[in-house]
Amino acid sequence: MTREGPLLETLTRRLAETPPDFLAEPRLGTAGGVHVDAVVADLLRDLGGGPLEREALTAFRSAAPGRQRNRLRLILIVCWLLHDPWFRARGLASAAQRLLERGLDELAEVVPAERCLADADRREEIARLALEGLGLRPAGETEAQARDRLTTLSSIERRRVIAAARAAEARAREVREAMARQAAYDAQAKAMRE
Repeated sequence: MTREGPLLETLTRRLAETPPDFLAEPRLGTAGGVHVDAVVADLLRDLGGGPLEREALTAFRSAAPGRQRNRLRLILIVCWLLHDPWFRARGLASAAQRLLERGLDELAEVVPAERCLADADRREEIARLALEGLGLRPAGETEAQARDRLTTLSSIERRRVIAAARAAEARAREVREAMARQAAYDAQAKAMRE
């Protein structure tokens, strides 16, 4: 997040205006229509990259539906976002490839792709996540502000906090139950002595 990127409002507006083609079903085995690997290859070429190796393209294919479907749909959405003229003018192909290969996996487990477009906070989250993956921050923000705002919006961070809170509550419940058992045992032992 060291370099300044485009205005966040431009990116969230672009996400809100995502064409339906980028929400179409990704190719999963023989089902679905959009070849995500081809869309990614075209984007990376437009961002100044060369042709992708066959092995690199496998990250954007899936024979199994399920979790991969949402991940591939998020990749399509981010491809649309990164095809903005601001990114095309800056030769960010290698950073974009890393982002598309691995940067959306956790988000795909938590947030449905449609929600990343329908909800304003999720649009901002995916825009910020994309910028972070490219080593950029929104125009007009410091690194600390950009990081803080991404953490505040992060569905992934929210999931971690909720899991930690549940674990802490379970541990507190176990401690209370153990203390109640010990108090009952102590009371019984005292009654026997008297």
